[in-house]
Amino acid sequence: MPSLSTYAVFLATAIALLLVPGPAVLYVVTRSIEMGRGGGLASVAGITTGTVVFVALAAAGLSSLLLASTAAFDAVRYAGAAYLLFLGVRRLLGRGLDEEDAEAVPRTRRRAYMQGILVNLTNPKTIVFVFAFLPQFVDSNANHAWLQVCVLGLSFAALGFLSDSMYALAAGTIAERLHGSNGIARVQRWFGGSVLVGLGILAAAWSPSHAR
Repeated sequence: MPSLSTYAVFLATAIALLLVPGPAVLYVVTRSIEMGRGGGLASVAGITTGTVVFVALAAAGLSSLLLASTAAFDAVRYAGAAYLLFLGVRRLLGRGLDEEDAEAVPRTRRRAYMQGILVNLTNPKTIVFVFAFLPQFVDSNANHAWLQVCVLGLSFAALGFLSDSMYALAAGTIAERLHGSNGIARVQRWFGGSVLVGLGILAAAWSPSHAR
């Protein structure tokens, strides 16, 4: 287990990082505007799941291997980027909106959840923090170093869930109050599509070498 002083410094650093909005927050706000608080919280759950996946990889000692395997990492990164670009362009063109409205709420939220996982699996901010920054707080000479990684990583995931949930609730509440107006519909379309396209470009442009 990390010492209390190390853990306190780590939590302070994690909170400072989370206070700066990144790709995950943009995605959560986008989905909250489009789908309300329920969809926003489903997105947050997906984002958190993506973080937990990275923490599990780091705890298993696979972080260095993942970052070193450029071909494998790029394949996942480009596939995720292409999907985000597809979703963004589709949204900007206004396609699929009728189908989305006709879907049952659980299915729509499930999509938001799955897309949230994808967004965070291609999120440079999360990758750098979990794979490059978090290990600096781990005593590699101590027994069960993987347990330290789990404690620190899951703490970061929990803080991220709380932080992102506040964005989801705030943006979702505002959107639900404005629901039905032509203005908010246009904002949902153009803001949502632009954010997804931007996230796709960011995922494609970023390289794991930036985490070294």
